[in-house]
Amino acid sequence: MTVHERPFGRYLEDFEIGDVYKHWPGKTITEYDDHLFCMITENHHPLHSDAWFAETQAPHGKNVVVGNLVYSLALGMSVPDVSGSCIANLEVEELKHQHPTFHGDTIYAETKVLDKKESGSKPDRGIVTVETRAFNQRGEEVCYFRRKLMVWKRDSAPPRQRPYTSPEGA
Repeated sequence: MTVHERPFGRYLEDFEIGDVYKHWPGKTITEYDDHLFCMITENHHPLHSDAWFAETQAPHGKNVVVGNLVYSLALGMSVPDVSGSCIANLEVEELKHQHPTFHGDTIYAETKVLDKKESGSKPDRGIVTVETRAFNQRGEEVCYFRRKLMVWKRDSAPPRQRPYTSPEGA
């Protein structure tokens, strides 16, 4: 029997400047997703939740998905490929919303490695700079952000553990 561990995130040695990770799968944003996110974050702007307002008083004539939901989805899509084993997200250096996202749009994301360097003060880690772009199903870039994260070096990363022993003893 072979036991397979699913890779989740990368170590400093795994990042190569210029590499692009195309995250999978995409996510279709429903009206419910948008309304729930707005209510959780207390963003009550009618552009996101009032169809009449959006149809009669907003430039696009329909509800627009709140930008922080689009950003959060793209960030979340990047976690298994980029930051799933990182120590910390250090900063978001830039965040742009170039096109609106509407209910029913599907978001896809990809991340490019811009820079990596070893920590100057802690030899067990390093800093990686990446940019993530989110696109809708029409290929329009709807969100862009650049961020820095602190990642373990492979030999210093804590081992994966589970709170139980598997039945096979593996």
